[in-house]
Amino acid sequence: MYQQILVPVDGSQSALNALRQAVTVAKAFGSTLFLVHVIDPYPFLGAGADYALGQADYLSAATSNANNALHAATEIVTAAGLQSDSAVVDGHAAEEGILATAKTCGADLIVMGSHGRRGIEKLLLGSVTQRVLQDARVPVLVVRGSEA
Repeated sequence: MYQQILVPVDGSQSALNALRQAVTVAKAFGSTLFLVHVIDPYPFLGAGADYALGQADYLSAATSNANNALHAATEIVTAAGLQSDSAVVDGHAAEEGILATAKTCGADLIVMGSHGRRGIEKLLLGSVTQRVLQDARVPVLVVRGSEA
């Protein structure tokens, strides 16, 4: 039923909970997993030398965090006896990177976590999961995080 499952990972417990569910689904359907971490390459709106230095430091830290998150996720997949592909992708907004990756990797299911934010916190921080749900062209399985 599902051949390619996309799982966005950001290192959070919520994402790891979603990954564990994706592993269960992949085992049931003989699916392939594709893990993705999205980095916004231009998070700063400033200009000048301070901007350039801050940008370089940010990209170095963001890339390191992405690689750590993907490594941890890959260990979970491997421990379950499965294999996965993974990528760090650029995206001005996380949902854009997730949706673009879903299209390019041929995902027919996206499994992702939800941090369970409510009220003003959700309003201020937004919801990547909500925006993926709105625009995805394939089914999305949302796994509620334990952080709520």
